[in-house]
Amino acid sequence: MIRTFLIYAFSLTLLLSSCIEDSYLDGDWDDITNNDSDSSSDNENPSSSAEESIDLGGESIIVCCEGAWQWDNGQLAFYNGATGKLINQWFRQKNGIKLGDTPNDIIQLNDTLIAIAVNWSNIIQFIRPDGTACGATEEIPNNRRMCSDGKYLYVTSYAHVCGTQYFEKGYVAKIDLKTKNVIATCEVGWEPEGVKEYKGKLYVANTGGYSYSENHEYESTISVVDAESMTIENIFDTGCINLYSEMSQAGQYLCVNSVGDYYGTPGCTVVFDCETGNTITFEHPATCNTTDGQFFYTMGTDFSYDDEGYSQVYIRTINPEDMTSVEEIYNATVTEKLKKLKSPYEIYISPYTKNIYFTDAMEYGSSGRVYGYSKDGKEVIPELKVYMNPAHILALPRKK
Repeated sequence: MIRTFLIYAFSLTLLLSSCIEDSYLDGDWDDITNNDSDSSSDNENPSSSAEESIDLGGESIIVCCEGAWQWDNGQLAFYNGATGKLINQWFRQKNGIKLGDTPNDIIQLNDTLIAIAVNWSNIIQFIRPDGTACGATEEIPNNRRMCSDGKYLYVTSYAHVCGTQYFEKGYVAKIDLKTKNVIATCEVGWEPEGVKEYKGKLYVANTGGYSYSENHEYESTISVVDAESMTIENIFDTGCINLYSEMSQAGQYLCVNSVGDYYGTPGCTVVFDCETGNTITFEHPATCNTTDGQFFYTMGTDFSYDDEGYSQVYIRTINPEDMTSVEEIYNATVTEKLKKLKSPYEIYISPYTKNIYFTDAMEYGSSGRVYGYSKDGKEVIPELKVYMNPAHILALPRKK
């Protein structure tokens, strides 16, 4: 979902008609059209002249583009690292149907299965690594983030219902990957976001993000749920409000974004120790974060309505073992590129190659961009032009 809360997204949506018109006139919508035609679904990246028979040895990635909230125009883009070819509208091309409204998360479950949380369409869409659809779960409205232990998929939801069950706050649902059915749920805090599994426990970050429209305050807690019994075991107060968006995990440590209240309470970055329950807070904001399994890498902006927008981009690398941070990610080349983004939207490190990928949403209503670099600062993909709001990336393991 668009990374400001719904009141902000709604305001932007009201302006979308004029934004779309401007973007179209600028010639920026050749890959962005919401037609039912598949005429532009092939979209070979202009930077690539690779032949299908040549293996460039690169890494393939799926880019999950949110589109515009309530416009039912979420899309997947696929970059083939072997051929250097980009395919926009990949899901539509493979399946002949739309993906849905505001895809909010994507994870790989095993060698043959990938899950996509399509937030405003209220489904968990399952696909194979070749992009073909292979089932869906429709019992979890307003779904948000996901994690898996290999046997089950766990999904957070802002909603108050799951099937015939009612919840006062939000909940996390447990899906059996064999049947793709919800088999258990557990109520957690208000508007839960990130979820990770560690030693049989689920760690759920709560936001309270609907505090502007519902009768509650922002949340500052992490709920601990026993994954087997799906019952609450503990609740830790981080002291930082609005624990929003994705959560990264490096061993026993979790990195959580606290985005504040967009007014007097600024954002910060939270590192949580699952073994001890201790929390360390870093004063710099994080809008998105990722990990290479050892360090956390964060990128954030300090949005404030009082200051009428964003002031600067904060780039940090955090070592969770000694709780130190530096103002750089990987090297000077990557760091400077990140600082030049117009609207930084996602940062992701491949668990296979340690390549770093990040996106720029550009202007609202226009196509986004995707960039990729190796750990030593070498460009590993050309600049990719994709659909609106490229918010989530998944690297695929190379076939043996």
